[in-house]
Amino acid sequence: MVHTRGTLQMPVTGHLSKLSSELSQPVNYVLKTDECETPLNSRIGESIELEFSGRIHCTHCGRATRKSFNQGFCFPCSQRLAQCDMCILKPERCHYDAGTCREPEWGERNCMRPHVVYLANSSGLKVGITRGSQVPTRWIDQGASQALPIFEVDTRLQSGLIEVILAAHVADKTNWRTMLKGPPEPISLAERRDQLLQSCADQLQALGARLGTGAIRPLPDAATVDIDYPVSQYPTTVRPLNLDKTPRVQGTLLGIKGQYLILDTGVLNVRKYTGYEVTLAD
Repeated sequence: MVHTRGTLQMPVTGHLSKLSSELSQPVNYVLKTDECETPLNSRIGESIELEFSGRIHCTHCGRATRKSFNQGFCFPCSQRLAQCDMCILKPERCHYDAGTCREPEWGERNCMRPHVVYLANSSGLKVGITRGSQVPTRWIDQGASQALPIFEVDTRLQSGLIEVILAAHVADKTNWRTMLKGPPEPISLAERRDQLLQSCADQLQALGARLGTGAIRPLPDAATVDIDYPVSQYPTTVRPLNLDKTPRVQGTLLGIKGQYLILDTGVLNVRKYTGYEVTLAD
């Protein structure tokens, strides 16, 4: 059945992209499928259906692929693109710095740009890094309830080197199952920042001397950002939904957090299925 919801006609068919978000109270989410944008917050409490057609197309080259790699790429692109290199997960091993980047121009646009090192509270305290232009999107994508920038640097490599030092004392990953069960207990991120920097003072000083004067810029006056998500009910048991195994996903939309749709039938990581052709219907 096709009907109109405002200016939007349902059903909508297209290839999934990661959820688009805007920092507001609560976060405002939009589901993107090719050229169509579907507002989601107004759908909370309503029944939705996502059906995977079985077709996947690479988000870079557009070719059909039987399997998606690195959240949206065909196998050849996953093997040749700089954005699929291991240094994206481990920026302290930067290929651009080593002179082995497969796409130096991409590295200049994305890695040789100002980055922020931050603390966040998603499933507990964690340290992370992101391009300055990705604040606060990165925090929202991770489902953080609080975030605090603590350093600014000029490159992704520099932020990764700081993250390695801090990650010896706090987590650098989010427990997504815990994150989806509800908001974490509030933390004074400023206090934890001060404690962490004191514990790592010698290592950070040595790194600063190595990188040069002014390379590591502390952000002592930064304010903690509180993030609220549009969730009417959190699950007590987190059951992941898998479009490859169950092409049709149906249920009442209970909320959205990070890149997850929370349904009464399970949770769907939208970003995981980037490039999948789906139909969204009531």
